[in-house]
Amino acid sequence: MVKLGVCSVTFRNLSVEDLIREVKRAGLKAIEWGSDIHVPPNNKKRAREVVRIMDEAGLETSSYGSYYRVGIENEYSFEEVLETAVILKAKDIRVWAGRKGSSDVDDAYFNKVVRDSQRIAGLAAKENIRVSYEYHRKTLTDTVESTLKLLGTVNDENIKLYWQPSIGLDKESRLQNIKEIGQYITNVHVFKWEQTNRLSLKEGIHEWIEYSNMINRHSKNSKEPYYLLEFVKNDSLNQFYQDAEALKEIILQSKMNININ
Repeated sequence: MVKLGVCSVTFRNLSVEDLIREVKRAGLKAIEWGSDIHVPPNNKKRAREVVRIMDEAGLETSSYGSYYRVGIENEYSFEEVLETAVILKAKDIRVWAGRKGSSDVDDAYFNKVVRDSQRIAGLAAKENIRVSYEYHRKTLTDTVESTLKLLGTVNDENIKLYWQPSIGLDKESRLQNIKEIGQYITNVHVFKWEQTNRLSLKEGIHEWIEYSNMINRHSKNSKEPYYLLEFVKNDSLNQFYQDAEALKEIILQSKMNININ
């Protein structure tokens, strides 16, 4: 059953309390808490406060949007990230596959990312938390081919993949990408862009229905998928409410079960 939510990084300017209030007002169920502003890995007290407020509001943490870069030195250790994710009751930890594009790395760099991926997957599995790569430029998951290579080499059931529309590709290319990597897709970041210009999600409803149907057809996600709004036109709360309604419409019209009540 699909659940709908938002990434907290969409509104970095809002406090935790204000964001939770707006998410409830929009009729969404979940929040992916970002580690950069709202819930940093070194503040366990804040993480516990967030859980308390979320429980009181009847919301859940879909995932912990960490900025952990796999295979390289980070400001925080993965152990600190994981500890915070446990406190938040997160089901996923989102990570980045290094800091370089797949065409810019050698075998040694690639192997470091692989080894660290296997290490953190094992640590997270002990807490029943999954690890998912961001599907993003300037990382080792910047193309379908590089993503499949990395996931195939890591070869761990606890490492999966988020999906979002790649900038610069047309709809048909994105649909083809989903076919190829769909078996690994867990959660989805939802937005409507033309190149880097943010648009109303309503303008992308029909396109997103096709994406969600394709994901549903090919994903082997064993946990509930979350569709999470990210990037709102003009950072507007009114636009956020409209995008939340558009997201509900997308899922209702696609061939998926939904929990939006």
